[in-house]
Amino acid sequence: MDTTKTNSETPPFKFRTKAGIGYLTLDRPATYNAFDHSMVKAFETLLRELRYDEETRVVILDGGDAKGFCAGLDTKIYAPQIFKMTPIKAYNAQVRMSRLFLGMRQIPQPIIACVHGAAAGIGFSLAMASDLRILAEDARFSAAYINIGLGGADMASSYFLPRLIGAGRAYEYLLTGNWMDAKTSLDLGFASRVVGKEEMIKTAETLAKTMVEKNPMGIRMTKEAINCNLDCPGLEAALNMEDRNQIMMSYTYRMK
Repeated sequence: MDTTKTNSETPPFKFRTKAGIGYLTLDRPATYNAFDHSMVKAFETLLRELRYDEETRVVILDGGDAKGFCAGLDTKIYAPQIFKMTPIKAYNAQVRMSRLFLGMRQIPQPIIACVHGAAAGIGFSLAMASDLRILAEDARFSAAYINIGLGGADMASSYFLPRLIGAGRAYEYLLTGNWMDAKTSLDLGFASRVVGKEEMIKTAETLAKTMVEKNPMGIRMTKEAINCNLDCPGLEAALNMEDRNQIMMSYTYRMK
């Protein structure tokens, strides 16, 4: 499959699947891949399709030719449009954007984010909602919401960041909007790898190919179990999830 999935005349991203790996490349370089209405709609459509896509086993997400991974919300066009909306329409616009990150966790494919340059606001959240993060040496992150007069907790950042780097440092970045560089990201456990920009996709492909070789149901249930157990009430609930998955997988294996 080699196709671009979008509802806009100018595709906001490119998507193709090859040998089980989906390549999702943001493609609004003139705006640093900022999110406008067309990007939100296209992402919604893609995530809905990926949820039941058995051909695509792993997704690699990158910022393409833009100077940075993603600058967040398009503040020149889309943000002013939202501010002019009625309260109910503005709320719906907010909900549509924020639910993209829930959708990223709900699809069965692991997502490997390859981040170069700046990832701010929504860009930071895209990286947080991914399952693995491969960073270029110049990658840096900011929960920029607090810097533009909004609350510092937005687009799932108050959920993901404390779980990824611990509450203490998450408070710091969410309350200040300060930048987190690639080295700090690696030291805090946020990044999986830090490599040269030219090595990002190759590194992600190596990991993706290893995943594609595994039992597809096993990969799917592993992602599901990790997501569920991040929120489970205790050890027993976590063990119940793991036990269910392993027994289900063992019976699936026997039936081959």
